[in-house]
Amino acid sequence: MRVIHPRSGALRTRFVGALLAGASLAVLAQAVPALAQDATPPRPRANSLGSQTAQSSVQLEELSVTGEGGANRTGPVREDPRGPITGFVAKRSLTATKTDTPLIETPQSITVIGRQQLDAQKPQSVSEAIQYAPGVFGSPFGPDTRQDFFLIRGFTTNDTGLYKDGLQLLNFGFGGFQLETFGLERIEVLRGPAAVLFGAGNPGGVVNLVSKRPPLDPLHYIEAGGGSFGQKYFAFDLGGPADAEGHWFYRLTAIGRNGGTQVDGVEDNRGYIAPSFTYKPDGATTFTILSSFQHDETGRINAFLPYYGTVRPQAEGLRIPRSYNTQDNIQDRYRRTQAFIGYEFEHVFDDVWTVRQNARYAISQSYDNSLSGGIGYLDPTTQTQLSRYRFQAASTARQLNVDTQAVARFSDGLFGHTFLMGVDYKYFTLNDNQGTFFGVDPFNLAAPNFVSPAGPVTPYLVNFDQFQQTGIYVQDQIKLTPELTLIASGRGDFTTNEVNNKLASPISRTTQNANAATERFALIYNFDFGLAPYVSYATSFNPQVGTNAFSQPFKPTTGEQYEAGVKYQPPGTDIFVTAAFFDLALNNSLTTDPSNVNNSLQLGLTRSRGFEGSLTASITPELNVVASVTTYDLKIEQGDNVGRTPAGVPQTFASVFGDYTIPTGEFAGFGFGGGVRYVGSSFATTDNTLKVPERVLFDTLVHYTSGNWRFAINAANIFDKRFVSSCTSINACFYGEARRVTASLSYKW
Repeated sequence: MRVIHPRSGALRTRFVGALLAGASLAVLAQAVPALAQDATPPRPRANSLGSQTAQSSVQLEELSVTGEGGANRTGPVREDPRGPITGFVAKRSLTATKTDTPLIETPQSITVIGRQQLDAQKPQSVSEAIQYAPGVFGSPFGPDTRQDFFLIRGFTTNDTGLYKDGLQLLNFGFGGFQLETFGLERIEVLRGPAAVLFGAGNPGGVVNLVSKRPPLDPLHYIEAGGGSFGQKYFAFDLGGPADAEGHWFYRLTAIGRNGGTQVDGVEDNRGYIAPSFTYKPDGATTFTILSSFQHDETGRINAFLPYYGTVRPQAEGLRIPRSYNTQDNIQDRYRRTQAFIGYEFEHVFDDVWTVRQNARYAISQSYDNSLSGGIGYLDPTTQTQLSRYRFQAASTARQLNVDTQAVARFSDGLFGHTFLMGVDYKYFTLNDNQGTFFGVDPFNLAAPNFVSPAGPVTPYLVNFDQFQQTGIYVQDQIKLTPELTLIASGRGDFTTNEVNNKLASPISRTTQNANAATERFALIYNFDFGLAPYVSYATSFNPQVGTNAFSQPFKPTTGEQYEAGVKYQPPGTDIFVTAAFFDLALNNSLTTDPSNVNNSLQLGLTRSRGFEGSLTASITPELNVVASVTTYDLKIEQGDNVGRTPAGVPQTFASVFGDYTIPTGEFAGFGFGGGVRYVGSSFATTDNTLKVPERVLFDTLVHYTSGNWRFAINAANIFDKRFVSSCTSINACFYGEARRVTASLSYKW
């Protein structure tokens, strides 16, 4: 199958990566003998954060043999792109280029959220953690303890754009994954197409979650806390060297919590543990095992509620309370057990060649049972009887990912090169069982009936899905001058999507093959005073898993983006400013069928044009600030509803968050901070006749540190503003998060 890009409309049969590979390998063949003649493995550099992370040879990577960005930007030590961040401002990342590249030399919009910022804000989910990042609409369906939902630049990203340690986690149907934020070292939000390196994801971007890794020196940390809705938790984080010779390192991270939520009868109970080990036989080789196990007992917080009764009063002037469990506070249950086991291997052969292989196997088993809404009022005149049906799903998702890379750093006599080539493979299977029962009593808003009998469900979908993808990619980061860098990337993907319908007699099989080429070209110029303008062009290809409700396979989504921006990092400071203009198009995007919540529809062409700006600053070690603003115009340009905006997508955001600790004097150790989040209005229906209003939310925190002890109180939505996060139809609206207060006490030694 050949894929048509939305703007050009021409069949792209070339694979530009082959040309890049040929050109780069030609100069590499001349450069390697000279460079390798007296080459010896480079000595490990000390980690800039010392005791926090086991030394990784990825820190040794250079954009050219003359160094990354000049000597004034790098010293004898520097930040590990997979490790901790000092303050709020990250310097480096692997996500945008799969090579250790300074953010100031990365010609694409990226936000890195480190552990210190996560600890300050205390988010309970990934979708909450990224709400202060530009371009991101987190928690569009309100708080959710089952799965993270987020949009980037107007497009749903959580389904195929969620990555853990650079490897994709598919969230399809009800067989999804949700990661515990306490187990993360950093969260990296890459905006714009990234398919050329990762092979999947819509053009909005990807969110890469970086796990905590074994530290070089002993680490001992415990934390306990609790707060709203009877929540309480206990967590610990332990690690360090496991032998006297310094070859083995370990880390054990765990958290257990239980309690309620803002919805009556819905619990949020979780157990999470993550053992990891690193083996370093010498300074050139690193082998790390990353694993985790998680079990959740919870339910659906985000009920499908009608527009009239949430955004606006219903016929009798009433609004449905946020705490009402209109589904059923006895029968509403969600259970999930998920586990990950994988490794990261890296070996530095010499000053030129580095080889890596990352692999992971993941499994998620879940059971979902609820009395769902989404079909409106049974009595449209008085609007007091909410129609419901019983929904039940049992899913098992398995995923295997392997990504093998080789990086060569060399000079051809004229230009410096960081040449990357790799092949990745993913295999995903899903046992998907769904059923319904419609003989359920409606929910009476005037006299709530929280316990309603419901008969056994009738299966309407029993599928076994298999998805495979193999990708070959190349990239060259070329230092045309010490200041000017060209990035050229190309990739070829080969995919197979197979759906076995077990309800059919005999079992029916639907198979779709989709192959495509993607590319990225970018230029960035780094001035000595810290300014870095850039331009980029990138395409995306995102094959779809499964079929619609009528057993028809989905077309792959394709897209492209033009982006122009500027980054500014004054030398010698921890201040990072970005601004970007983008023109982003997506073809065949999926959306929920407003007439059937169990079905998805594919739109024609949707375009997002807009602007993003951000500031991240550690002004002093005691004062940290993040701020962002986003605005875009999202419109459907082909297909149904041309000229309209998809429902449930705000187009304007702004936020600021700060944290300050008093360094000296009588009140030394006391700290305080807070944030303001603005989310603009969105449309509640596909015809754009109804709207969800804008809102402004306030967060706050106070804390005190004395020696190894730290006490903190965090409050999200401190004024308890009642708001609807979004609506996807007139019968599918979702309340946002109520005020949540958390008190925590931690000890570190």
